Amino acid sequence: MIVDFHTHAFPDSIADRAMTQLQHEGKITAALDGHVSSLLKSMDICGIERAVVVSIATKPDQFASILKWSGSIRTERLIPFPSIHPTDPAALAHIDEISRAGFKGIKLHPYYQDFVVDDPALDSIYRRITERGLLLLVHTGFDFAFPRRRIADPIRIRRVVDRHPDLKFVATHLGAWADWSEVRQWLIGRPIYLELSFSLQYMTPELAFALLTEHPAEYLLFGTDSPWVGQAETLAHVRALHLPAEREAALLGGNAQRLL
Repeated sequence: MIVDFHTHAFPDSIADRAMTQLQHEGKITAALDGHVSSLLKSMDICGIERAVVVSIATKPDQFASILKWSGSIRTERLIPFPSIHPTDPAALAHIDEISRAGFKGIKLHPYYQDFVVDDPALDSIYRRITERGLLLLVHTGFDFAFPRRRIADPIRIRRVVDRHPDLKFVATHLGAWADWSEVRQWLIGRPIYLELSFSLQYMTPELAFALLTEHPAEYLLFGTDSPWVGQAETLAHVRALHLPAEREAALLGGNAQRLL
């Protein structure tokens, strides 16, 4: 079973408008149109059985609509991760609500939500997520759509995990987008999940192979960041690395099945 641990989609009523705006702002051409139906079609073509669909609350008042939509698309194949906004006074209560509703995890994005990953002000949020047994999937590293600020770099991730050792922290983009030398310094070998979306095409195969073989096999996750990158394209990048068979199987779906 292949599991894509990092995808995005939007409600049909706003998908076209949202994708147009995001492609313009990021100066990027997406592989898909942002509709759930297109994601499912791509999954069928690529042989991807399940996908985590993440949302980003860019304002506190978006929580309710994100939670409702996440519930409406949840199936055996689609596993939504709702989002909270770190400045929301009701953030802890919303984490409880996400947990009670049976969701598996939460997505945070330091750039779109304007926070610093290791800010102690977020410790209560990290503690509550840990207490509820939820996964935390965080955009890590730089973001091509924003000026480069060191708000989600590897040393900050390491500080969070050192303070919250039981937190199931998933660092996207192989630990820190475009900051992979520091991933090797601060994250490799630690109990931190590294999800590889939007990364392999920006590094040499030698570096990708090193990161994916030096880190514990049980902490690797496959992801694409669809619709921004094609799922078939990312699968091809992984398979071209010729990882050891057991490690590749754990990466492509074994670890995700266990977590989900």
